[in-house]
Amino acid sequence: MLPSQAQQGTQPQSIKIEGDITLGGLFPVHARGPAGIPCGEIKREKGIHRLEALLYALDQINNDPDLLPNITLGARILDTCSRDTYALEQSLTFVQALIQKDNSDVRCSNGEPPIIPKPERVVGVIGASGSSVSIMVANVLRLFAIPQISYASTAPELSDNSRYEFFSRVVPPDSYQAQAMLDIVKAMGWNYVSTLASEGNYGESGVDAFIQISREAGGLCIAQSIKIPREPRPGEFDKIVKRLMETSNARGVIIFANEDDIKRVLQAAKRANLTGHFLFVGSDSWGAKSSPIEDQEEVAEGAVTILPKRASIDGFDEYFTSRSLENNRRNIWFAEFWEDDFKCKLTRPGIKYDPDRRKCTGEERISQDSQYEQEGKVQFVIDAVYAMAHALHSMHMDLCPGSMGVCEKMDPVEGRMLLQYIRSVNFNGSAGTAVMFNENGDAPGRYDIFQYQMSNVSNPGYRVIGQWTNHLRLNLEDMQWSGGEQKVPDSVCSFPCESGERKKMVKGVPCCWHCELCDGYQFVLDEFTCDMCPFDMRPLKNRTGCRPTPIIKLEWSSPWAIIPVFLAILGILATTGVISTFVRFNDTPIVRASGRELSYVLLTGIFLIYLITFLMIAEPSVVVCAFRRLLLGLGMCISYSAMLTKTNRIYRIFEQGKKSVTPPKFISPTSQLLITFILISVQLLGVFVWFGVEPPHTTIDYEEQKPPNPEFARGILKCDMSDLSLILCLSYSILLMITCTVYAIKSRGVPETFNEAKPIGFTMYTTCIIWLAFVPIFFGTAQSTEKMFIQTTTLTVSMSLSATVSLGMLYIPKVYVIIFHPEQNVQKRKRSFKAVVQAATVSTRLSQKSSDKQNGESKGEPSRSQ
Repeated sequence: MLPSQAQQGTQPQSIKIEGDITLGGLFPVHARGPAGIPCGEIKREKGIHRLEALLYALDQINNDPDLLPNITLGARILDTCSRDTYALEQSLTFVQALIQKDNSDVRCSNGEPPIIPKPERVVGVIGASGSSVSIMVANVLRLFAIPQISYASTAPELSDNSRYEFFSRVVPPDSYQAQAMLDIVKAMGWNYVSTLASEGNYGESGVDAFIQISREAGGLCIAQSIKIPREPRPGEFDKIVKRLMETSNARGVIIFANEDDIKRVLQAAKRANLTGHFLFVGSDSWGAKSSPIEDQEEVAEGAVTILPKRASIDGFDEYFTSRSLENNRRNIWFAEFWEDDFKCKLTRPGIKYDPDRRKCTGEERISQDSQYEQEGKVQFVIDAVYAMAHALHSMHMDLCPGSMGVCEKMDPVEGRMLLQYIRSVNFNGSAGTAVMFNENGDAPGRYDIFQYQMSNVSNPGYRVIGQWTNHLRLNLEDMQWSGGEQKVPDSVCSFPCESGERKKMVKGVPCCWHCELCDGYQFVLDEFTCDMCPFDMRPLKNRTGCRPTPIIKLEWSSPWAIIPVFLAILGILATTGVISTFVRFNDTPIVRASGRELSYVLLTGIFLIYLITFLMIAEPSVVVCAFRRLLLGLGMCISYSAMLTKTNRIYRIFEQGKKSVTPPKFISPTSQLLITFILISVQLLGVFVWFGVEPPHTTIDYEEQKPPNPEFARGILKCDMSDLSLILCLSYSILLMITCTVYAIKSRGVPETFNEAKPIGFTMYTTCIIWLAFVPIFFGTAQSTEKMFIQTTTLTVSMSLSATVSLGMLYIPKVYVIIFHPEQNVQKRKRSFKAVVQAATVSTRLSQKSSDKQNGESKGEPSRSQ
């Protein structure tokens, strides 16, 4: 065995295994050395385990009578020292046989051409491990058409068949891994994560693939994408953790980093007291390894990691644990492994004995005297060797049918042809899964998904929680988080908006938004938009849609209806009583003296005024609306037309009497009725014109009761009568009332017993006061939410009061006399028109002389016979 000394960089450079066909091998037997030294300490698992896997596979193939029969596979195995530049130098060994050297000018001393031994020709290379190393080596091997099969390089960049056409791999690329990690993130309901990558091909290309796939898939935002420098400065990892906390909602951290960087990130998080905050999703560089989380278990708790689906190869365990210094001399680095594994020292030439370490006996046994666990990529190393062997076997079957050993057509093996056979292989690998390659030389994606769990488990460690084979199967119920929590923690920029809220997106960050309430009469049209409900609808309580606005009307049971109805009923009863009394005592002096014909007309108007209350409160319909239009102004018009005719008659009589003894025209009952009906006909004409221009109909007013809170919104069923049309409907009656009041004022000097001038005057004064009070109440409530109720009540009460005033002033005293003092209801002697006028004139003069007898004291009563 040749001496080996890792720290001095003098270790032997390669292992040579003789064979008919030679394969190259690239393994990170040693770690990267310190500055100026290419190689560092030995790597037991990633280096020796994988190297021995190749030797084991060669033994298996060479002993297999069905695979490459009568052909022995050999190997030239090199150490990359985990450094791409050093690996490039070493790999030049593989192409030496293909470099044509011009030796024409070289002659031996006897003049003969020299005999130069031809270096062995490598037909294909198994390796390398790191993606950056594979990329560097692939660029050289491509120039010489040497196929390469990697067992661990997963950088997506290597899938570029135009640049790395001779590169294949038995592990899936990180693009598959990135897809699997994206599926995991989405399955956990995260949409806002940060990424962390070690500088170099593996980390950067892995993160780039993740970002690219997430961008294409949508629904995931990258809060920060941080790169860990290849040579980090002191405090660098504390700065990285601080940067991650700038977007603290992005608790999920996607990490494509080497073991050392992972460990230092966890240490920095622990120093910052952020244990349990970050939720790591680690790539296969983390996998199920214990070294990155050693002494950082609490920070790593809940970390979800991914690893290409693998199986432990029992045959390799038997092979490797049986290796010793005596039976494994072909591995020139095995002695160094032995010293590191058993923590002892061998006596070797050129190596000074270390008294602090015990001496190796050589009788130590792997797994008995040291810890042993098969390295995760052993399966893939074996599959890579077998893939090369199956390709050579198929090539031999096609080119050398029936030939024993390598025939001329395979000497030398043509690299581009071998590549075609490699891409065509399809066999069950060492773990029982199919080994095959796609057009880019990539193996299918098969991953196991792990989670590091500590709480509520008997053995803290990595637990398989799912797998990914082109699609994700994740057992969320098997997951546990910091403190044993079963619920998946959140890693979102913004939490979902509550019912009735819309998303207002943050510019440039599609996963971040502010929630804004759809207020008033708006509902959530979609997650980004509020829209107004139709005018006849209001939003649901949760504002996810609209519902019809309830329709209301003035109910008979409402307080706004009870009072007007009560007054109207009393008025109708009183009016009916007066009419009945007048009909019964129709020929008595008081009834005759009051002007029977106009009294019945006036009482009819008063009755209609009371009756309109019921129409105003009744449920609106076309018929009800028609009668409202007709009777609303008609009752008042009839009453005031009759009163106006009466006051006008009295006024004309006494004004005529001052000038002449001849009675004025049109003072007979027939004339009075005709004048009254002419006045009434104007109102009727206006109403019928209104009917023609705009037929009566109902409407639902949704604006009147539309307060800020839509829960109190109501649609009001009403007749299509605006405030203006209502006032116009009453305006003619108001004009008659004002005219009547003017005549009443002019007739105020008439003696009390001269017909009804004074009672009519008092009636009109009181009525004017009522209607003056009505106007501010009616229009002052226009902005009230109960406008319709208040205005209806105000209108009906005002009309009932004005009717009651007319009834009380003009007819109740007469009914009282007729019923309770019939002795006064007797015929007085008749007086001539001249006597009446003279008596009135005397009375008027006396009233001007005496301030305390303004109304005169004549007891005479004018005759109704004129």
